[in-house]
Amino acid sequence: MAERQQEVIIVKNRKRDTRWTVGVAMFVALQLVLQLTGIGLIPLPLINATTLHIPVIVGAILLGPLAGALLGGVFGLCSMWTATMAPTALSFAFSPVWAMETGGAAGAVKAVWIALGCRILIGVVSGWLWIGLKKLRVNDFAALPVVGVAGALTNTVLVMGSIFFLLAPEFAAAKNVGMEMVLGLVMGVVTTSGVAEAIAAAVLVTAVCKALLHVPVLGPRARAKA
Repeated sequence: MAERQQEVIIVKNRKRDTRWTVGVAMFVALQLVLQLTGIGLIPLPLINATTLHIPVIVGAILLGPLAGALLGGVFGLCSMWTATMAPTALSFAFSPVWAMETGGAAGAVKAVWIALGCRILIGVVSGWLWIGLKKLRVNDFAALPVVGVAGALTNTVLVMGSIFFLLAPEFAAAKNVGMEMVLGLVMGVVTTSGVAEAIAAAVLVTAVCKALLHVPVLGPRARAKA
């Protein structure tokens, strides 16, 4: 009898792992579509606006912080690829290749943190915040937009904050402004595109998650693997 129960547990765990893996693969595919169609990273005067954070936040909610971290990593790799293959004045902040030109190995490490590390944390923050809110029994219609906003702002604040603290001289040189102007430019991005992305994330994450929470492959059992 005990052996039979153990076999049942193993089968259930395998099914859960399969659902989790399929769910992550679905979101990675969506990210790649956004990247290849050019709507994942949209060029703006100061920095690229993004929609790639939406699958990261949604995946973190539905599949857990680990999935969110993996999807954030895919976002970061897409960002690094774009910055490397279609360079702009700020590519040194996101591409280790171009960062080597301005800051050597130290610059490359900074670029990896900004492009990859900050994006991984989107999924981690979103996933654990969702878990925390559900443990507090917060209603989905209240919790989902909060997580959407938090995930989007994690991206904007960490990226722009890292640029300010790690690459302020290079940022000033790229924009041909004095160092005293850097903080204003950074805050301008946070309060314009950052706020817009946060509002969009609140709406989209709520709408998408309310629909997908009822999909078996992405439902509560699939989310159990955090």
